[in-house]
Parts: sequence; structure tokens; C-alpha cells
Amino acid sequence: MPLDTSDRGTPLLEMRNMRKSFGGIHAVDDVSIDLHAGEVVGVLGHNGAGKSVLMKMLSGAYPRDSGQIFINGEEAHIDNPRDARDYNIETIYQTLALADNLDAASNLFLGRELVTPMGLVDDAKMEAETRKIMNRLNPNFQRFHTPVAGLSGGQRQSVAISRAVYFNAKILIMDEPTAALGVEETAMVARLIDELKSQGLGILLIDHDIHQVKALCDRASVMKNGKLVGTVRVDEVTEDDILGMIILGKKPEKGVE
Repeated sequence: MPLDTSDRGTPLLEMRNMRKSFGGIHAVDDVSIDLHAGEVVGVLGHNGAGKSVLMKMLSGAYPRDSGQIFINGEEAHIDNPRDARDYNIETIYQTLALADNLDAASNLFLGRELVTPMGLVDDAKMEAETRKIMNRLNPNFQRFHTPVAGLSGGQRQSVAISRAVYFNAKILIMDEPTAALGVEETAMVARLIDELKSQGLGILLIDHDIHQVKALCDRASVMKNGKLVGTVRVDEVTEDDILGMIILGKKPEKGVE
């Protein structure tokens, strides 16, 4: 069910007039998008359109040349990934950045391990906390002692998403979360995204699959050659409309904001 944004109020996130150049090439050229709590916004475009560069400026991986970022209406100063995390912005890359030889709990707390009063790693507490967060997000997950290399693609997504949510993500950047997944695994990720929406997270979804964008997103912002073609409400446009924006840079006649 698309989010009703008719009475929006202050966005959870605003990116205004963002610019980034590499050697004179405008990778992102005066792009503005916003995101509300409990909303999924797709960020689309061909390779080289600028969508990944835009997201990397939000995540602190790239410094922006100019532009402003606002979180809940207040300007945010994001110069590196640690700054982004301080603003509760987390990124789930397509590679998921999981340690294949470790189980779900060890991955969830990787680099942020819980310790006992004696200073030892508290495996029991980490497993209990992992079970608690997994029960919220994916109650069917049971393979807590399996190295994540042995998990399915959807289960691995569950671990990566749980890690972000456990550490208080409010804004989640997801890079093609259903790429290379089967039908059942894709449905699992869709359920995870719905659960995150219901908990009030805002999600920016980088994707190439227009069908998935239609299924998962409330709005879609399309980029071409570093510029924003436009933002549309996905329930008011067709897949062909979105394809025309991506390929031709052409706005549809309806659904555009």
C-alpha cells in the first residue's frame, strides 16, 4: 500500500541542490530529493546516471561539492561515514558487507561486540539480542548458528537489515536488495521492507528493476546524465512511463511532483 503523503509535514530527509563533479564531469548536477518517515523512494537511472554518487554523498563516502542535507528540517553536516551514522543513516550495499565465516550474531555486532563485566565477548547476550531483533523483522529466521556463507540470499539480507535497525537506523539506503534473488527470496525482502516502513524508517532504494520499484516504492526519483528528470508517485504512472524517464529523460503526463 503506497504511503499517503498528501499531508506530508517536514520530510525525514531533504537533499537540496546537490552537486558533485569528477574531473570536470558533472556526476550529480543540482539534484534535490526528499524522503518521509515510513516511505520508500526508488532512485533510478542507467549506469552513470549519478544515483550511486548521490547516495554516496548522503552516506558520507563522497564529499559534496555543494548542496545541503536536512534531517527532520535541520541541516546535517555529513563529511564522512561516521557522520552519517551519527545521523542514523545506514547503507546496505549489494555485497551486504558480511563476514561469511561468522554467524548472524557475530555479524550483527561485528566491530561493536557486547562484552561481559570481565571484558570478554558476551556471545550469549549477542545471540539473545540477535534473536530479539530477528523476531521483529523475520520471525521465520532460525539459522542462528550457521555461518552466513551458508544462508540464502534473503536470509543474508535479513542479517544485514537487522544490523542496521539494531543500531537505530532511521534512514536506510538499500542497493538493489532483490538482485539475483528468486521469487520466494524477493518476497521475503519485500516483507522486510514493509516491516521497516511500519516502524517509521525512510528507505532510499537504488534499483534497475522497474517492476520491483513499482512493487516496493511509494515514489521514484529518476536521474539521467547527473540531473534529476523528475520524481513520480509510482501508483500513478506505468512501468513504460518510468522507462521513458530513464531512457529519454521524458516526464510522464501525470504522477509527477
